Amino acid sequence: MALIRQRKLTKQQLRRIDKQQAQQQESIDGSLMDGVVMAHYGKQLEVQVTSLPAIIPNPPVVAEGEPEPFWQAIELGDIWRCHVRTNLPMLATGDKVRWVADPNTGFGRIESVQPRTSLVSRPDRYHKLKPVAANVDILAIVFAPLPAAAPNLIDRYLVVCHHADVKPLLVLNKADLLAIEDYAFTKNLLNEYQNLGYEAVLTAAPCPENILLNPTQSNSKQAIDSAKLKDIEPLQQQAELGLTDLQQQIKDKLVIFAGQSGVGKSTLVNALLPNSDQSVNVISTSSKLGQHTTTTSRLLPFNPEDLTQGGIVDTPGIREYGIWHLTPDDIIAGFVELYPLAGDCQFRDCKHTHNSKGCALWEAVAEGTVMQRRVESLVTLQAEAYTPTY
Repeated sequence: MALIRQRKLTKQQLRRIDKQQAQQQESIDGSLMDGVVMAHYGKQLEVQVTSLPAIIPNPPVVAEGEPEPFWQAIELGDIWRCHVRTNLPMLATGDKVRWVADPNTGFGRIESVQPRTSLVSRPDRYHKLKPVAANVDILAIVFAPLPAAAPNLIDRYLVVCHHADVKPLLVLNKADLLAIEDYAFTKNLLNEYQNLGYEAVLTAAPCPENILLNPTQSNSKQAIDSAKLKDIEPLQQQAELGLTDLQQQIKDKLVIFAGQSGVGKSTLVNALLPNSDQSVNVISTSSKLGQHTTTTSRLLPFNPEDLTQGGIVDTPGIREYGIWHLTPDDIIAGFVELYPLAGDCQFRDCKHTHNSKGCALWEAVAEGTVMQRRVESLVTLQAEAYTPTY
């Protein structure tokens, strides 16, 4: 097979090519502007304009009698639908980008992405990691008495926070349901995490399951008639103060609300941002599980005119975040009370299972200094973590 020889260019041709590329780059640089990804729709993104380009294009001059062509002016705060260059990594809500706009079509093109301070990812349907949100300051882990809280899921979120260097914040929504003795488990679960040093707030954003809002609802009325209902006024007052406390903690921060479907994430977002108008749904009466309402990750800013004041990234209800790219050591580093004990195990490659010989973690369980549930959760998550083949 004959080799295709590369054409040898003259010095004049090389100078002409360099000049053309420099002019093209200068034209692109003059059209570049800053933006923030507000929502993700597969191959297209919504980007909000945060700075104007150095060269602002002017609308075309239309001769009298001719139809006026489409033209979209570039203004601060506008949101444009954008494509992404194929050589860029997969982008996520919250990414800060440099992009160019085409007023003739109303579409933009993202040219580059600025360095991220943090990145939260989850597995997609093809078992690949997909970024959910970037540059996040706080991950608010929302859970509730109904649907029942999943401790293993909360532990997974805490590991993700540790690995992504994002501050975790536990948010117990529908706090008035704690007055029903059937939901005492959730209160004990919250106390366990608070004893480990995690910050937590109690809220009672208006949900169909709230007792005070629906005292005649069948499940609530049954709880009241069965004499299992305690005094809910203190819980309601604490929840109201918790909502105010939550507003102060997330002020000027980019926050992602995560949790299983039905815990009231969208309802909580509506309470914090009344103009967001997030759709909500009720708990399924058959499965006692939540029903999906949020279908895409979207950034809801506290101040649409100034994105530096932070906002909330509302995500679809998902069961888990991906940890396949983490090592077992990365996983245990997210368990604040277990990580210091791991070095005391008899074997350096200890799997921390119940039958592991000389495991310091299970010795601590026997002594009552750590919770058995947390060690079992660690073993489950480590089994999912990436382990190199030998």
